[in-house]
Amino acid sequence: MKLVLFDLDNTLLDGDSDFEWAQFLIEKKILDKDSYESRNEQFYRAYQSGTLDIMEFLDFQLRPLSQYSRHQLNDWHKDFMREKIHPMIKDPARELVHRFEGELIAIVTATNAFITRPIADEFGVKHLIATDLEEKKGEFTGRVVGLPSFKEGKVKRVDSWLSSIGFAKHSFEESLFFSDSINDLPLLEEVHTPVAVNPDPRLLAHAESKGWEVLHLHGEN
Repeated sequence: MKLVLFDLDNTLLDGDSDFEWAQFLIEKKILDKDSYESRNEQFYRAYQSGTLDIMEFLDFQLRPLSQYSRHQLNDWHKDFMREKIHPMIKDPARELVHRFEGELIAIVTATNAFITRPIADEFGVKHLIATDLEEKKGEFTGRVVGLPSFKEGKVKRVDSWLSSIGFAKHSFEESLFFSDSINDLPLLEEVHTPVAVNPDPRLLAHAESKGWEVLHLHGEN
């Protein structure tokens, strides 16, 4: 059996669900455009450059979740899936996931589980390793539980997940990880077969220097 890991944003998705969630809330006038839009774009640029302070970003991104009921958030998320996410799910991404049917598959993403669990379900992927959110009485507090699934945190979270289901990385005949981002270099270097998917410039240069496969799932950048 193979271990097959997928990043989500700009890898399986032709776009970034984290960024688009904030934009969705701004467009719906749930968040103030003047207060949030420029900061959302700043955080996204920092992520792209590999300089994101993950805890600062999570404080920004999770605070709105603590201000509304879970019922209301779930209703908004249904609209978000229809308006933002479904257009970002292209046939080549679905086909790539389907190619590994029967293997142990997980989506490994820094984006929080509230946003990403329905997206993983849309791809038919049971196992999701995402940044987990604290809840009290079923409502979000705006805080993180445990280690964010980001950079080296992805390696630790994958190891912990595998251990919890009775495996380790060496248990598999092959392990693969598909990602677009230089932020995912720690996990890419842990697997047998790293695959750069529509990679950012820094990851592309690294992948080419190492002879890694480069896959243009959503067309050439």
